[in-house]
Amino acid sequence: MNLEELTGLPPGATDHFRGEGIEELYPPQADAVEAGATDGENLVAAVPTASGKTMIAALSMLSAVQRGGKALYIVPLRALASEKKEEFEAYEEFGVTTGVTTGNYESTDDWLATKDIIVATSEKVDSLVRNGADWLSELTCVVSDEVHLIDDRNRGPTLEVTLAKLRRLNPGMQVVALSATVGNADEIADWLDASLVDTDWRPIDLQMGVHYGNALNFDDGSTREVPVEGSEKQEAALVRDILREGGSSLVFVNSRRNAEGAAKRLGQVSSREITEDERAELAELADDIRDDSDTETSADLADCVERGAAFHHAGLSSTQRSLVEDAFRDRLLKVISATPTLAAGVNTPARRVIVRDWRRFDPSAGGMAPLDVLEVHQMMGRAGRPGLDPYGEAVLLAKSHDESEELFDRYIWADPEPVRSKLAAEPALRTHVLATIASGFARTRGGLLEFLEATLYASQSSEAGRLESVTDDVLDYLERNDFIERSRDDEAEDSGEDDGPFTSAADLAEQQAAKREETLEATSLGHTVSRLYLDPMSAAEIVHGLERADERPTALGLYQLVSRTPDMYELYLRSGEDEKFGELFYERETELLGDAPSEYEEDRFEDWLAALKTGKLLEDWADETDEETITDRYKIGPGDLRGKVDTAEWLLGAAESLAAEIDSEWTVAVREARARVEHGVGEELLELVSVGGVGRKRARRLYDAGIEEPADLRSADKGIVLSVLKGEKTAENILENAGREDPSMDGVEPADGGPAVGAATNGSSGGSETDETGRADAAESDDSQSSLGDF
Repeated sequence: MNLEELTGLPPGATDHFRGEGIEELYPPQADAVEAGATDGENLVAAVPTASGKTMIAALSMLSAVQRGGKALYIVPLRALASEKKEEFEAYEEFGVTTGVTTGNYESTDDWLATKDIIVATSEKVDSLVRNGADWLSELTCVVSDEVHLIDDRNRGPTLEVTLAKLRRLNPGMQVVALSATVGNADEIADWLDASLVDTDWRPIDLQMGVHYGNALNFDDGSTREVPVEGSEKQEAALVRDILREGGSSLVFVNSRRNAEGAAKRLGQVSSREITEDERAELAELADDIRDDSDTETSADLADCVERGAAFHHAGLSSTQRSLVEDAFRDRLLKVISATPTLAAGVNTPARRVIVRDWRRFDPSAGGMAPLDVLEVHQMMGRAGRPGLDPYGEAVLLAKSHDESEELFDRYIWADPEPVRSKLAAEPALRTHVLATIASGFARTRGGLLEFLEATLYASQSSEAGRLESVTDDVLDYLERNDFIERSRDDEAEDSGEDDGPFTSAADLAEQQAAKREETLEATSLGHTVSRLYLDPMSAAEIVHGLERADERPTALGLYQLVSRTPDMYELYLRSGEDEKFGELFYERETELLGDAPSEYEEDRFEDWLAALKTGKLLEDWADETDEETITDRYKIGPGDLRGKVDTAEWLLGAAESLAAEIDSEWTVAVREARARVEHGVGEELLELVSVGGVGRKRARRLYDAGIEEPADLRSADKGIVLSVLKGEKTAENILENAGREDPSMDGVEPADGGPAVGAATNGSSGGSETDETGRADAAESDDSQSSLGDF
């Protein structure tokens, strides 16, 4: 199908696509148009990676906009949201506007009402529904990218419920669901009342095979010689082989440590294949990575990057991940070793994908367990990019002939598992049941069950009464914790109890009908919990902790409290740490909020100590311990630290709202703990870090030089300010942000003695909670090495 045959698009859209080099639609795209994608029809497109799924979405959304509507593109990851926003912003040249929203779960983002296409994560869309964003009712098209993630135990229920709610809000809305790997695409299509485009067509050939010995054996029966030289690893031989013909490689491994180790080894291969110009560019990229964070992980990554290799996992900061992904897409980096998180949708194609590790540790299995076919196929789908690669190769590694045959049977010739709803798991259901009641989607038990009947779970369930039973358990929990109120027909209940086992069928039916019609209403607390986007169990933990506090909570007490909630992924205890943090527990037991379990309740006590470990990490951060010390002390990456800090800030902000809701006297204590963890500073620096450009390190140096609050910046000796801040431009910007009448540093000389000049004379050393070693590290650190919260 040629572009000229397309109708219903905004004027200029066809010219835009032609300018992108598109003259003719791929077969799956043409099939989607014929199935009604540009006519507002529901569609499920099960199409391989690189076969034009995004174009199917674009045609659907643009035609909806041309009909006077508004489109929503739902993605699973923030990184994907940014990627798609950049792609869709090009449509502004023919008058179609785009907005993106991924954070701040309490906002309705009313500014998006003026946008034609909105890109958002499923969690953000769910929060917009909960908070009653009016513009959602204007949607005429919603695209769900990577819809197979409904199968994910953590994110799946949110996507499933969100799609169900959007369809209920807008009964005539077009739904387009996209995925490369759905084993039961027909079942998803039935649920969404959609047509199905299911194809394995790709614009370039994808060969899948297994490397064993010195041969790469493919699914079509062909063989390619890839000899392993001496003691080198199989993946090194495969990377070297493809590099010599100008291709790049992705190597998937099962852990962060393995990703880092593989990148170091593969860098020895890639470094031999890079040009001098590339070497200079890679050196600049390595400097950018070091500037982002002064941790050991960052230094290791930068060292690999200089050799043309990189590792990629959740322990990296978002900036580092973006730098690595962009350089790999540009083919500056030649090889990435990654954990499976990279297969979750970010556009990082390679000519050869190597799945080195097809097993990973599974606690439920008590050891190493094979990966799902769906997950391995997601990795393999990264192989080959149209326009750059003549073909794509996806390779598994075998150590024996028997293992080679097993891998062909298990993965190469196997279909992905069917996508199964995870909604009936109680942790997921309690969150979405409360939100459904609080947002007015259901006002009776019967209405709630009717709404849940519109979910994928209901369409898949073969267990009669399972959803109703779990829903009743959740309603009981929400009522016990004062999140909802239920009004029942007490007379009918009493009648049923009197009849006992002799209740007639008619009476039983009447009682069941009455039970279905019991009204459900969220309490003020329940509305707050839903609006804050909290798991109700997290809210209950926080509320109970605050209510039982007899004296003003300390920062550690509050940090450990939020670390106990399901919304905080706590650190686990390493070997020997149960004793270390057990001692800390007994030293600071009086600070901890709530009732600690007995040490004889081993599992519960270990969870309590794991939360204490996470809380202590947050306290170290708020006590100004430097980033490198923390990441080394807790054996985590900079991305982990930033994730914990961001989550704690969000949970403590929610705790502040909850404290106000229950009229707690500890609202101010919670607010201060949140501010300290947000900025990573002692209480005495909170005013200074409110000045733009002043982060934790600069604030400490200013404070130690006697500049203790923003007003001091407006009158302090400029020589002292320049000496502390180490740069004229930086000093001018900060003085201007502080409101200084004349911030210019022209002709100003730094005061002799550096930051010690003008040291505080009031005897303040920063409060009893401040870690002196951490403060010294922060003060002495080179300002060119930026850290979390530094600017």
